[in-house]
Amino acid sequence: MRSTLPLSPAAGPQFSPVEPARLARWLQDSQVATLRCHADMDGRRWLGPYLPVVNPPLWELGHVAWFLERWCLRHPGWPDTPSLMARADALYDSSRIAHVARWYLPLPSPRRTIDYLRTVTDKVSERLARGDAPEGWQYFVELALYHQDMHNEAFTYTRQTLSYANPYAAGAGEWRNEACAGDVALPGGTLIMGAQGGEGFFFDNEKWAHEVTVQPFAISRCVVTAGEFLAFVEDGGYTRREWWDEAGWRWRVAQGRRHPAYWRRRAAGWERRAFDRWLPLETELPVVNVNAFEAEAYCRWAGRRLPSEAEWEFAAAAQPDGGRRRYPWGAAWPQTHQANLDSGRLAPAGALPAGDSAWGCRQMLGNVWEWTASVFRPYPGFAPDPYTDYSQPWFGSHRVLRGGSFATTARLARNAFRNFYTPDRYDIFAGFRTCAP
Repeated sequence: MRSTLPLSPAAGPQFSPVEPARLARWLQDSQVATLRCHADMDGRRWLGPYLPVVNPPLWELGHVAWFLERWCLRHPGWPDTPSLMARADALYDSSRIAHVARWYLPLPSPRRTIDYLRTVTDKVSERLARGDAPEGWQYFVELALYHQDMHNEAFTYTRQTLSYANPYAAGAGEWRNEACAGDVALPGGTLIMGAQGGEGFFFDNEKWAHEVTVQPFAISRCVVTAGEFLAFVEDGGYTRREWWDEAGWRWRVAQGRRHPAYWRRRAAGWERRAFDRWLPLETELPVVNVNAFEAEAYCRWAGRRLPSEAEWEFAAAAQPDGGRRRYPWGAAWPQTHQANLDSGRLAPAGALPAGDSAWGCRQMLGNVWEWTASVFRPYPGFAPDPYTDYSQPWFGSHRVLRGGSFATTARLARNAFRNFYTPDRYDIFAGFRTCAP
């Protein structure tokens, strides 16, 4: 007898699933991206050094396959179905396996792990093609797909952290850096934040829609550039206590930091490490790989502040007529002339004017994630979805980021998507824009 999955509210009548054939293509596309990030791994790199901000690549690869299998082929509530990989639950369940323990597990070989991912992906794709899955099953396919997409971006962070080559092919063409200075004055008003249903997949931390009153404010049209951040560095910004709060100063002292992590000064000038290459600092690009402490110190030095999460979303999604946009430019799916997504490289901060929001704010999706001043907290009416560890354990300890980076897939990028990391994390492709005080 066919079982019915225990549905989350997002998976019920309000959930608008992606057409199955397209979803199957996306699964294959995500697999290609996963394998691309591991194509040059060798015996030493498959585990890599222990660091608190990365996973062993071999473990993470297996975890992605296990997650897809667990939710889509072995879902709780179905009759017991053995895993395609022996001891998979004991090896890859991130909720049960301590981070440091992941380097010491008896992991299968890289070839077996890759075969596991391919087999699971093919089986899920075949079931999508048959169309005989239980009610609500496709919600979990999308959940597992977007989970893999997020890990693909995390694989890219790891490659930056460990000085490995850029996994993306060299991009073609060049972006034009256009004028994008100054602030936009926004009138404020009522903003509907959160999921309303009937608008595709959303995560549990987006439940549910609620009104937020946003006071008038002024926000920069563009994110802070490397050139602007360099002025802060050269003014002694990292060594002057007055620009840092207590937590940020403790972090800076412990790290011994005097500039962003992937910068260095040479006789010929400043350089930035992009994956395995040191390049002259491109002052027109966004500053990237800075954490919330660094962003806030810059803001104090510049007489500015970070936007709140609601202010950021108002600037990205609200319209002067009171309407709301899914993307800064409107309802249409992201195109390459609107947002720098899944490209593997940074665009100048003033590029891509076709992606401006209704208020003229540029690159609010793509290029770099943007730190906000808001602590990650549940929306009114929050209830965890079946993957209970996605959001709930991180409320109160993480900071909200919005937008997306050059390594984010367009499937995830939209105005309402909430990313979240602890404020000390600089390994992610994050920058920031500022508001008038």
